[in-house]
Amino acid sequence: MRKFTLITGILFTILVLACKSGNKENAADEKIPQESTLTGEEVTYSTDSTSMKGYLVHDKAFSGKRPGILVVHEWWGHNEYTRERARMLAELGYTALAVDMYGDGKQALHPDDAGKFSGMVMRNIGAATARFDAALELLKSQSTVDSTKIAAIGYCFGGSVVLTMANAGKDLDAVAAFHSGVQLPVMPNEGIKARVLVCNGAADPFVSEESIAAFKEAMDASGADYEYIAYEGAQHAFTSKDADSLGQKFNLPLAYQEKADEESWQQLKELLNETFNK
Repeated sequence: MRKFTLITGILFTILVLACKSGNKENAADEKIPQESTLTGEEVTYSTDSTSMKGYLVHDKAFSGKRPGILVVHEWWGHNEYTRERARMLAELGYTALAVDMYGDGKQALHPDDAGKFSGMVMRNIGAATARFDAALELLKSQSTVDSTKIAAIGYCFGGSVVLTMANAGKDLDAVAAFHSGVQLPVMPNEGIKARVLVCNGAADPFVSEESIAAFKEAMDASGADYEYIAYEGAQHAFTSKDADSLGQKFNLPLAYQEKADEESWQQLKELLNETFNK
């Protein structure tokens, strides 16, 4: 096995393990063009011990209730990338909530901090579940959401979170994970209710062949409806246009790949269409 820097080794460890009512705040969304029919707002919600800052968005051009989608961030924390994915889902006719798994909207500016924050969440599944459930209940409570139609997607660390929640039997119709670790705190079992999509890079050094084999074996044994896709030549974080600059800055094997990004997004759209009969 190739040797990584200390930072990369920490990242590998974390990625393999992982990669009550809300109060709305009247915050303008400067990222939405004035001519757009999207409406986005910052929201706060909490567990018994943690206050979290999320972002809700839907398209006013669509009427009535619609499926809701949770979007779970990379190990960097709830940032603009997560919000942009939520807006993309809103444009498709969903109500999306970009969640905050760290609390207080905390973000990491260095891999050491990102590893620390994500590791604390994934090593304490009780707290992680409470935070996920709080976001889930907030999403379900929205007037634009059909609470019987809920999915969750996640990137890197967030992908591991949504896969873990699906494995824990959460009431989700579909789950999609992108460049995600698949050696999880809760592995696949017969309690899975969601359809599962995993989109990973075939050249991602953080996802070992052994972990992929174990994941697929467990999914097959569970009888779950799932698809695992590995994109040729794609490395870790292949959906993020910031991956190249972050990889260079921190000496990490990260790289954006447009083809894999577009194809994996199309796979997600097909999953959601098939699941919700859109």
